[in-house]
Amino acid sequence: MSPRLAAANALALVMAGKASLGTSMPPQLAQVAPRDQALARELAFGTARWYFRLQGLAEQLLQKPLKAADRDIHALLLVGIYQLLYTRIPGHAAISETVDAAVRLKKAWAKGLLNAVLRRVQREGNELLAQLERDPVIRTAHPRWLQKRLKADWPDHWESICAANNLHPPMTLRVNRLRGTRDRYLARLREAGIEASPCRFSVDGLTLQAPRDVHQLPGFAEGEVSVQDEAAQLAAPLLDLKAGQRVLDACCAPGGKTCHILELEPGLSELVALDLEPSRLERVRENLQRLQLQATLKAADGRELASWWDGRPFQRILLDAPCSATGVIRRHPDIKLTRQSEDIAALAALQGELLDTLWQTLEVGGILVYATCSVLPEENTRVIEAFLQRHSGARQLPVEVGEGATQPAGRQLLPQPEGHDGFYLARLVKLDKG
Repeated sequence: MSPRLAAANALALVMAGKASLGTSMPPQLAQVAPRDQALARELAFGTARWYFRLQGLAEQLLQKPLKAADRDIHALLLVGIYQLLYTRIPGHAAISETVDAAVRLKKAWAKGLLNAVLRRVQREGNELLAQLERDPVIRTAHPRWLQKRLKADWPDHWESICAANNLHPPMTLRVNRLRGTRDRYLARLREAGIEASPCRFSVDGLTLQAPRDVHQLPGFAEGEVSVQDEAAQLAAPLLDLKAGQRVLDACCAPGGKTCHILELEPGLSELVALDLEPSRLERVRENLQRLQLQATLKAADGRELASWWDGRPFQRILLDAPCSATGVIRRHPDIKLTRQSEDIAALAALQGELLDTLWQTLEVGGILVYATCSVLPEENTRVIEAFLQRHSGARQLPVEVGEGATQPAGRQLLPQPEGHDGFYLARLVKLDKG
């Protein structure tokens, strides 16, 4: 399978709402030769990133919309337009290979259509886009519902949020302080010819000048370092961990924060790592094994206490709540295609349910840290404000992370072009059982 065909197949499934590009290599992209996988991934992710600009251009140039049964041809067209406008692939190669891919899809009838549209994009694409950019959806390459929400929630920042979402994310590392210091690992990187710089806000973080395969990182296999965005590295320190504590990491997969907790305080009496899907816990288990750490893994719905809680209270809880992931769109650009406006209220309700249930397991005097990778207040400050109204025994604690905007409840970090992802953090203490 060619990289272009694989990218189009993967994108077509996303467009149909039947798949996500996810964090690992989707099956459709994994079918190409290893040497071509990077290109296939770039074509799929890049097309998703700029989908609304590419779609606007396609609609302008197609005489009539393609049928639902030809979603694969439509995706292939968008992949072709992406190559012409956003890559250094020679135009003739982008056009000919895109056209040839239609034959492999057993839709030779589409060759002429693809060829005609792509050649016009080659001649006039940038000029046509400039005319279409009066529409903020096309200018920002964000779905209208999200563009409007961002504008309403962040009137002074919404365009910079969209711009950051459209960039390639930096690759950030978390140095395992049980195995060495950040300065020492930075020196090891430089000895290996890998340029990096310390993060501004995470004392364990390093940002690489250019992303690279983790297996090229010195000591990665031995657990000296992990990949984790700087904003995510700010959550575990807010727990104020002490030896002997029993800690719950709820919605823990893929385990980055689980491992960070254990690196910060190896003397915990127990860390319970909870997630809904057993398959997601496999990734947590792999990370724990690589870092030579131990936790109690449980697969269950956090709202169903009888299925997982033994009645012993926790002194600390980290709830990394399921959310819209609107703060990490640059890492998962297909969120623009798969997430819908109506999802947000449902997610906020779920977040409130998880908070109410897990609060029952927290010891009086204990601390709960609530985190999401969302930039939408409906999932963040409003969830915590509502929780505080429901629970008289809960009080806010300061969120001192050196970055972000103070909210009525908690602190919001917006995505930064060369820095951290969008992230929200709140910190609550339980004064009594109310």
